[in-house]
This record gives sequence, structure tokens and C-alpha cells, in this order.
Amino acid sequence: MGLDLDTAMNPYKYAYELRFDSGRSSLDLLATSHPHEHLDAVGPLCAWIRGAGLVPPDTPLPHADDSWPAAFRELRTSVGRLVSDWLTRTHPGAYDVALARVNEAACAAPPVPRAVHADDGSLVQELAGPPECAALLAAVARDAVELLTDPVARAGLRQCEGDNCPIVYVDTSRGRRRRWCSSEVCGNRERVARHRKRAALARGQLPGMRVL
Repeated sequence: MGLDLDTAMNPYKYAYELRFDSGRSSLDLLATSHPHEHLDAVGPLCAWIRGAGLVPPDTPLPHADDSWPAAFRELRTSVGRLVSDWLTRTHPGAYDVALARVNEAACAAPPVPRAVHADDGSLVQELAGPPECAALLAAVARDAVELLTDPVARAGLRQCEGDNCPIVYVDTSRGRRRRWCSSEVCGNRERVARHRKRAALARGQLPGMRVL
């Protein structure tokens, strides 16, 4: 198995590095390549699977092996091709291949949830059985199919305006004025950059000049 003991005991070890700002699991998958490769091992992939909501938060994934990260990276490449095509309104050469791969992945049955009683008597969700890699890929692929075939959701696709940020998200804000993947990340970086620029100008300004 590719999951080490440390990760098994602490399934959220990698969660702080992962981003879930896009509003869709298929777009969150695209974000796993920025600013570096996150899906290079089973541990961070399992953390992403939980963080993306593909399984309930405490779902154990001890059966995940080293073939899973490669499979998710392959799906990511195909979904990224389709999303890029929509944003740029072009049809790159590999578009049909990517479309076929996403459709093929979507054919498998996604994980099956069920309601069970928690210790306090409330109902909570768990899976009917350990989810196979194909089932998890299907959940993401189906999300991509739904996103790219829904005219309203598709029209809200935006790429972050942050410096060198490739993250794509669905803009559901009022008036669709959202500019960044995350106000706390790229938005904050831009505000800090503006502040530093104003401070630099203030240090170099002539007496009596006003900094706008």
C-alpha cells in the first residue's frame, strides 16, 4: 500500500496545503498542480479526496495504492483541457481525446452513501463500502460533465486575476464581480502589493506631494 502509518494516523496532515476555493470538485482537482504538484503520493491525494467531499471526512482509505495519484493526475489533465478550451474558446488538438477520457471516467458508479446512527443518535453519512479509485474518479468526472454542460455554471467560469495564479473557479457572486480564487490568498497578496507600492511612493515623494 502507498499510505504510510503517519498519514493513516493523521489523515489531515496535508490538508493545509490544499485549496478548495473553486466551488466544484473538478476545478479543485485542477488546483492541485499549483503552485507545485500536490498529487505526487497517496497521502496528499487521500487528504484531497476527503477535503473535496468525495467521501465523508473520516472515511478511511487504507486500500489506496500508488496507482491512484497517477490516475487522478491523468483525469486532471483531461478536465484541464476541457476547461481551458471553454475559457479561451479554442479547440486544441487533444480536445476530443480529453472529452472521451472524461466521459469514460464518468461511466463508473460513484461511491454510494448511506445514513447511519452516530453515537449521539443523530444520522450521519458513511459509504456503503470502501470506495474504489474508479468510483472516486467517476464522481469528479461527473462533476466536470455537469459543470461544462450547464450553461449557467459554465458562464461563471473565471480564472483568478492573481499574479501567476492559474486557479479556475465558478463565480457565483452578485453581479459576478469576483476577481480572485480566494480573497484571503490572492486578494490579500494584491492588497499587500498595493500597500507596499504606496509606501514606496510615500518614501520617495517630495514634500507637499499627495499620494493617491
